Amino acid sequence: MKKLLSLFLIGSMITGCATSSQNIPTSYVSSVQYDSYTCRQISEEMISVQNQVTQLGGHLDTAASHDKMITGAGILLFWPALFFLGGNKEQEAEYGKLKGQYQALQHEYVAKNCTQK
Repeated sequence: MKKLLSLFLIGSMITGCATSSQNIPTSYVSSVQYDSYTCRQISEEMISVQNQVTQLGGHLDTAASHDKMITGAGILLFWPALFFLGGNKEQEAEYGKLKGQYQALQHEYVAKNCTQK
């Protein structure tokens, strides 16, 4: 019975923890949507997307760190706390999409031979 409970707890920890931003894969976003943008518009959009990436990434990293602390305390002190672990999968998907948007903007920036002033 103890082995079964241990396996269940370990499985909960592995699948339930929030994901660190560096471990979230980039979603593909086509650069075609930026074809009509000027270099200035692309630069402004890159800044906006980068700010969103930074803000959301910080939030996800905080959640991942928090989950690690709860996991440690839950294993040692109060195992039912492990049921409250888990990242926000919607935020993680949004983060991957934002990273993809940034890559698409970079691609378009290079394709249009834009230069920073």
